[in-house]
Amino acid sequence: MVSHSHRNPPFRAEQVGSFLRPQYLLQARHAWNEKEASDEELRKVEDKAIIEVVKLQQDYGYHAINDGEYRRHMFWGTFWPNLEGMKEVVGPDPDIFRPYIPDKNHKPGETVICVGKIKHSPAASKAHIEQLHYLQNILPKEEHGKIKLTIPAPNWYHLRYKEGSAYPKDVYKSDDEYFVDVIQAFQTELQVLYDQGLRNVQIDDPNICYFCNSNMVENFDNDETNTCTADELFEKYIDVYNRIMSKCPENLHVGVHLCRGNFVKSRHFTEGAYDRIAIRLLQNLQVHTFYLEFDTERDGGFAPLQYLPPNKTVILGVVSSKYPKLEDLDKTVARVHEAAKWVSKGQGCSEKEALNQLGVSPQCGFASHSSGNAITWDDMLAKLKLVRDVADRVWPGEP
Repeated sequence: MVSHSHRNPPFRAEQVGSFLRPQYLLQARHAWNEKEASDEELRKVEDKAIIEVVKLQQDYGYHAINDGEYRRHMFWGTFWPNLEGMKEVVGPDPDIFRPYIPDKNHKPGETVICVGKIKHSPAASKAHIEQLHYLQNILPKEEHGKIKLTIPAPNWYHLRYKEGSAYPKDVYKSDDEYFVDVIQAFQTELQVLYDQGLRNVQIDDPNICYFCNSNMVENFDNDETNTCTADELFEKYIDVYNRIMSKCPENLHVGVHLCRGNFVKSRHFTEGAYDRIAIRLLQNLQVHTFYLEFDTERDGGFAPLQYLPPNKTVILGVVSSKYPKLEDLDKTVARVHEAAKWVSKGQGCSEKEALNQLGVSPQCGFASHSSGNAITWDDMLAKLKLVRDVADRVWPGEP
């Protein structure tokens, strides 16, 4: 159980993940993909880009420093395919996917399926550890506790697959058996990263927002091959998180980022307000921080925040990372105060006390896929500055 709030991290101004890649990094990765550049040559270019993006974050007043996800092609990295029992499949049979999942009309960026008993392995941790160590090498030791690492969700390779396709029935007889091993793998990963000095982790989970989509829920419930309802599966996912968190080191800050899709050229996959899942999400999912997007009408309003308990934090994604138009500073500050009023209403506390549980950020990463969103580098810088300016207006003097 999450029994107390964490602060610093999270910070008042947060970046929830990826940054646009500089063109020279995209060119180097393309050359590497075409076997025209070596691993060492790519690594040197990545190192240079990471040093630059770390300085960018520092210059713009951000404290939860990440590496821009510059060593990854996609935001979820390489953790899942390197677990024992998981295998990446090229050209998967389309029939294994649930046709009503919101991203069904887009070719999966990567398909990994279970082929045997799932178990944590050093190979699964390798990339995470290397990414963490490089940031530790270039930042002063007193800043190491603020480093943020993003990792994929425990349900990432479950929801998309039809009943009976997520794992072989001769390996796991049920979802419950499957998730026992997934939970153990994630518990081990968090402990491994903690032992390496990580104190700030963000789990990226776009799938959770699919349960905000009434069409998805209806189609799921009408699928006679499913052995549970959509809401029962949602509850199972919450239980998976809570069992993972039951073994989480006490001073490891864990946040979950929810979004409605963030693919190439600002493509989104789903829509729907948090209302239908808000109570169960905010009150029952035992993490310290929720990074929630609130940048467009498809996300709904702030009313669900009335269910936020006093020991958790919400980072308000009120600045879009998808669209180049810059939000108005005064209007965005007003939106933060509007959100605080809903927290205040739900808890019976003052707006000032409610504000203490909030922070601001872009609603998602700027390049969950390495190709990036449909914005320019200057657009990204303006958005980052705006987030910091909003934080400084609402919480003057706080990091």
